[in-house]
Amino acid sequence: MLLVGLTGNIASGKSAVACLLASHGAVIIDADVLAREAVSPGTPVYRDIVRRWGEEVLAPDGVLDRAALRERVFSDQSQLEELNRIVHPEVTRRRDRLVAEARARGERIAVCDIPLLFERRLADEFERIILVDAPRPVRLERLVRERGLRETEAMAMIASQMPADLKRARADFVIDNVGTHDDLERAVNMVWTALSETADEHARFATPIASLTPPSAVR
Repeated sequence: MLLVGLTGNIASGKSAVACLLASHGAVIIDADVLAREAVSPGTPVYRDIVRRWGEEVLAPDGVLDRAALRERVFSDQSQLEELNRIVHPEVTRRRDRLVAEARARGERIAVCDIPLLFERRLADEFERIILVDAPRPVRLERLVRERGLRETEAMAMIASQMPADLKRARADFVIDNVGTHDDLERAVNMVWTALSETADEHARFATPIASLTPPSAVR
């Protein structure tokens, strides 16, 4: 199985790329989904967050208010790192389990959608890395217009991540998401073709020599 890392700074369009890859048949393992599961009420991570930041980060129904927590930590790098230390080990455990299950099922390509792939020093865990990028002003506008964030909050979120220029040099594929959806789809199609070729190569190398022998030659 070809294990691919998908990353991109906030509002780059990474989720749209993940959906397109899924339409081609990739198994998508989404770190954001795993993080939401990890902080659900009653989990150890949930209790640790409430113990650290108090019930002020909870919604009236007791669910973690991610916006309230985000507002607290994104303006303070030390608090953000503290939150990451609480959440990420559980997210990693869940991701590793899903990767193992996909491998056991014989899946061809699994894509791990990880926003902080480079920040968490996970690049070496993947055979190929896709970076989705867009200029900073474009991403800022998307956060304000599409997610309804205040500009100062959006700027703090952007500033908390590693600059995209540093990531581009380490990615195997860079998808610049600044055009139409059709443009994005064409770019993803090209990347998928390359990934498929690599996955096929892996499969050939993994095939036992005996199985490559023509049936008529088998004795």
